[in-house]
Amino acid sequence: MKRNNPALSPYRLIASISRTLLGLVFIFSGVVKAIDPLGTVYKIEDYLKAFGGFFTELLSLAEIAAWVLIVLELLLGVCMLLNVRTQWTSWISLLFYLVMTPLTLYIALTNPVSDCGCFGDAVVLTNWQTFWKNVVLIILAIILVVLRKSIRQLWSNWMEIVLVALTITTTIAFMAWTRCHLPVKDFRPYKIGNHLPTLMEYPEDAEPDVYEYSFVYEKDGVEQTFTLDNYPKGDSTWTFVRQNSKLIKKGYEPPIHDFEIINAEGEDLTWDVLESAEPVTLVVMYDLAKADKEHISKVVALYETCLNDWQECYILTGSGTDEIINFSLEFPILSDIICTCDPVTLKTIVRANPGVIILQNGSVIDKYNLRNRP
Repeated sequence: MKRNNPALSPYRLIASISRTLLGLVFIFSGVVKAIDPLGTVYKIEDYLKAFGGFFTELLSLAEIAAWVLIVLELLLGVCMLLNVRTQWTSWISLLFYLVMTPLTLYIALTNPVSDCGCFGDAVVLTNWQTFWKNVVLIILAIILVVLRKSIRQLWSNWMEIVLVALTITTTIAFMAWTRCHLPVKDFRPYKIGNHLPTLMEYPEDAEPDVYEYSFVYEKDGVEQTFTLDNYPKGDSTWTFVRQNSKLIKKGYEPPIHDFEIINAEGEDLTWDVLESAEPVTLVVMYDLAKADKEHISKVVALYETCLNDWQECYILTGSGTDEIINFSLEFPILSDIICTCDPVTLKTIVRANPGVIILQNGSVIDKYNLRNRP
């Protein structure tokens, strides 16, 4: 390591502060995504579906994009924090935010998804909060680029290569392990120990959604829009055409709000499951077509174990009717326990396909990725 101990100049001090703040943000963002890489994949897929058109053709690349993004963020963060090739990483960070800042402004204006997912489920920001966060970070990146020459190299070239290689390999290995198991830290409301009915409750003082209503009436072939205050009530010369509603303010929404289990007969089993004093095993297969068929034998074995123990077992899926019929024909022993649930909810419950969550008295007592369970 090279020795450089001169007193910090104001420029070097500002550059050091900017470098440290950017590095910490990159590391935090990368770590929470690396803990839950599949969540990042789902978020990228949400964006591609929301943008539609050509972007839906890129859905197959969502997982590759997620891994590249996570590795890039962690690599930039480590390099900035340890002052490794900072002159290069300062330019890369500026290019990164030159792309992300306009993109997040567009997302804030159009609101295709509810939150950006930039900090995973650990810290949920609104789209506008994300945009202003990026405005601050791009300013720091500009400062760092302008003052980059005041930053002194600390490490030898070979040591920098070692640090970069170690960061990349460690990140990929950790994500691979997490992808095959479950996130080491669960930030979602379905984590072990949580009582689901409590998280589904609406407090008595909960704020409702606030809507603005307008009414379209027609007279002499001309349509006109009215509000609740001035619509032509009792005036028969006007003909009602339609009512419009616009969400002005989002009210309180409980952490769990779309958990509903419907069986093949259309019966709602949600509260039967949540109020069961005996353990209930839920095998989550949000997409039957994407579920690894090699692991279906484990689903069958798990179902038979539950039967022997006189315990309930259900398969939860968000697949359509045709996929459910095809799956039932291929695996008839499981056909009677297939239920439907919102696919987004299923992706939130467990980061696996198939994954397992076990409930008792409404509380989550266990969850795991079925692929690595005997």
